Formats: sequence, structure tokens, C-alpha cells
Amino acid sequence: MAASSSSCRLVRAVGRSLFSGLCNNADGLMRSTHEMMCNHLLFQQQRTFIQMRTSLKVVDNSGAKRVACIQALKGKKGARLGDTIVCSVKEAQPGGKVKKGEVHYGVVVRAAMPRGRCDGSEVKFDDNAVVLINKHGEPIGTRVFGPVPHELRKKKHVKILSLAEHIA
Repeated sequence: MAASSSSCRLVRAVGRSLFSGLCNNADGLMRSTHEMMCNHLLFQQQRTFIQMRTSLKVVDNSGAKRVACIQALKGKKGARLGDTIVCSVKEAQPGGKVKKGEVHYGVVVRAAMPRGRCDGSEVKFDDNAVVLINKHGEPIGTRVFGPVPHELRKKKHVKILSLAEHIA
């Protein structure tokens, strides 16, 4: 409760500083720069799980360009790197193996949400990307574009790693 009331006070103080401008004394200057930094942290974009209706880029040559997540198969919150999702094709190339509106399984190969590694480092990507697979877990396409994390080996997606051009 105390944390929420202090954050409310912080938002009100930031709102006043934006309209009143900078003060002439050093204390006012320091306070306003601190408020600006807190304002930046408050409105920074939070990266979350891949959940229902998340739009993802398809990074194989199956013919699909963009898909929307229908359901994450494991976990209540959503999908992370290496998880399998059910997705609907929203954009497709003409003459591809998959058509617009079809429902397929997919493996998340890139996620904007950071994921910790055993050595203490974090891996995160600029976009959310998926590789389409069939019911047996085999990729529909024959090539995978862009970097793919080596965490897919633990999730038993070795075939996707073998098709990838770069393993991160």
C-alpha cells in the first residue's frame, strides 16, 4: 500500500514539474531531473509473455508472413522462448504451403521478453518470431531465417536448430 501511494505522489509531482518549468536554484534543478528520470521509468514499455492475440512474425519459408497467437499450450501466463503455441495465419504469400486463415502449431524462436541463461546473461530479441510446425513437431518450411537461441535444444526442437542459419 505504501508503494502505491508513493508512486501516486511521484506522478503528481512529475505533472507539476512539467507545467511549472525548472526552478532557478540547484535544488529545484536536481529535483526536476530526478522527476524526469522517474517519469521515463514509469512509462517505459514492459515486455511480457506471448499471449492470446499477440502478432508474431514467421521466420521460415512456409509461406506465412504474420500469425496471431490463439493459445499458449503450456503455462497459464503465456509462451516464452521454445514454447509451442497454436496460431492463426493472418498474412500469407501467394503460392505458399500455408494459406491465410489456417490454424497451425508454432514454436516461438524469438521473444522480446528477456530470458535468463545459466551463466547469468540474458537473451532477448527485438521482435517476436515463430516457426510453423505440423502436428508431429516437424517444421513446415525448409529454411529458418535470422538468429535462433540455443535454448531450443533443451525443448527438443533440434530440427529447427539444424535448419537455422545462425544460432545465438
